[in-house]
Amino acid sequence: MKLTIALISAASILTFSGQANAADAPTDPQIAHIAYTAGNLDIAAGKQALARSHDKTVRAFAQEMVRDHQAVNDKALALVKKLHVTPEDNATSKGLTKAADATRSKLSHLNGRAFDKAYIENEVAYHKTVNGALEGTLIPSAKNGELKSLLETGLNLFREHQAHAEQVARAFK
Repeated sequence: MKLTIALISAASILTFSGQANAADAPTDPQIAHIAYTAGNLDIAAGKQALARSHDKTVRAFAQEMVRDHQAVNDKALALVKKLHVTPEDNATSKGLTKAADATRSKLSHLNGRAFDKAYIENEVAYHKTVNGALEGTLIPSAKNGELKSLLETGLNLFREHQAHAEQVARAFK
């Protein structure tokens, strides 16, 4: 059973129908909300894994996700407060949340190795999706230099997360 089907729809949402023109590009408040939402969703997924998994490697990965995404989200909150920007909910944030909720629901019915395998496969897909959106849409669309810099820092970290998730996933093949 592939749990990443929900993420495929999220990927299509995040790509903004391929290359978005400037008029369709997300605004900085929307970008801030998308990035913060994506981080919160991975924190929730990590917490679910910590509650359900007994695999040492999966648990260590989940702890890393919770720690790192919380740290980036804390920096994002500090930045939006400094800039007096109110993150703006949008269709992308809502689509990500809907897809992640569906995935967490499906994962909640799995146990043991089946859960671990599905969780880590989802993490690989999720990081690929979010990293692609950061690289192809969110960073290029960001107007504020500090926001762009934070997104670039996040992208570097999340690329490491993707590589780590791919490494862990190899153990479940």
